[in-house]
Amino acid sequence: MSVSLGEIVDALGGELVGGERGTPISRIAPLDSAGAGDLSFLSNPRYRQQLAASQAACVIVAPAMREEASQRGACIVAADPYAYFARATQWWKTRHAGSAPCGIHPSAVVHPSAEIHVSAYVGPLCVVDAGARVGAGSVLKSRVTLGEACEIGERCIVHPGVVIGADGFGFAPSGGQWVKIEQLGRVRIGNDVEIGANTCVDRGALDDTVIEDGVKIDNLVQIAHNVHIGAHTVIAGNTGIAGSARIGAHCSIGGAANILGHLSIADGTVISPTSMVTRSIPKAGFYTGIFPLQENEQWEKNAATFKQLYALRERVKKLEQALANEPRGNNGNR
Repeated sequence: MSVSLGEIVDALGGELVGGERGTPISRIAPLDSAGAGDLSFLSNPRYRQQLAASQAACVIVAPAMREEASQRGACIVAADPYAYFARATQWWKTRHAGSAPCGIHPSAVVHPSAEIHVSAYVGPLCVVDAGARVGAGSVLKSRVTLGEACEIGERCIVHPGVVIGADGFGFAPSGGQWVKIEQLGRVRIGNDVEIGANTCVDRGALDDTVIEDGVKIDNLVQIAHNVHIGAHTVIAGNTGIAGSARIGAHCSIGGAANILGHLSIADGTVISPTSMVTRSIPKAGFYTGIFPLQENEQWEKNAATFKQLYALRERVKKLEQALANEPRGNNGNR
């Protein structure tokens, strides 16, 4: 089922340039593979060479690309093309798939004391334990487990296989054995949070594990007990965050990164994929840390030396410069 360009602009805003409102759009597609009935977008100027060759019926572009795009054909000019594209996908899905489901699937198991908002949805084979709460408009897709007394805010999306509120990994050594520490806290998740498939968020040991508003978490992420994640942070797949780590707001954590326990990460920090964060980060920045596995004693020596490499390099450069400026004898020797 197609829609018209005019319907898209009426719903999402932007300025339609060089095209007809009645032009039919049958799908949203990448710039390099879009066809005559497709809507596409250009957000990164590096791909502008694809613009002239694209067969898309219309392309979403920034104001700076207005002239170039209009020479090719129809375009929608928007302040942030990528965000416009994102909203377009939401509008498209709602238009074609209908409104989000609500209610409780017959195969779900919901404890009588749990609170499920009338506009929320609990999907097939989900389990919602005693005293748990699911807020307005939130969706638990399928096979989601929400543990005892744990809370999910409004308009959240929890993908299949997610476990929220399993016991954190807490054991005390005693006489060569391990004594379980009961996990008495909860998990509290704010509004507009999305959690990817098969991610685990452990309940707190004493205090709660907290995920603030707007956080986006990818698939297969491990969030240990008493972790606190600030608002609008994004975390890519296979990341592991150890117990009691505190992640700031508006952070970006790359895939397969690892953050050790009891560390604090400043607001706005960016961490590269596969990085190992072994110390707190008090100042926002772009951080990368990868080190080979070796015996700990050797690793400590190498790590201590590694921190001095820049200073050593500068000393060597100064020594080389001094040697180069040293006067030479008639035979070329200094």
